[in-house]
Amino acid sequence: MHERNIPGQMIGLAGWLLLAFGASAIGAVASVEARSFYGELVLPDWAPPGWVFGPVWTVLYAFMGIAAWLVWRSGGFRGNRTALGLFVAQLALNALWSWLFFAWRLGGWAFVDILALLVTLSVVLVLFWRVRPLAGVLLIPYLIWVAFASVLNYAIWQMNPQLLG
Repeated sequence: MHERNIPGQMIGLAGWLLLAFGASAIGAVASVEARSFYGELVLPDWAPPGWVFGPVWTVLYAFMGIAAWLVWRSGGFRGNRTALGLFVAQLALNALWSWLFFAWRLGGWAFVDILALLVTLSVVLVLFWRVRPLAGVLLIPYLIWVAFASVLNYAIWQMNPQLLG
């Protein structure tokens, strides 16, 4: 991508942000009753309050979109097919998790999904870092949050077998 093509760059940024927040929206549809369901669950003492998730995820999705845009700017989709393709795959795993956990209440499958997300995201971070180090840096908070969420998913699943069969 030619960096002086400002309108094209802004359209590209908007597109990657829309893709990231689109995955968020797909997950949000499954999470319509997440607040009340989260309130019914037995939670570990270290679990964050439910209101934390919205602001954290908003920032993380923005970082994801910007990171993908930075990689896209460095060679387009064709030049970074593997990195950007895996980025899209991790977005799908991310959106699927909400369906597995909140809509379908399948704690074990949600845990399998989040582990696959963690592995895929780790690879994406490395690939993004190789293209644009800043793109990799932008994914570090997301990786940390998903690692934390993996442990939380497991703990909640184990503490609530009657709700998360």
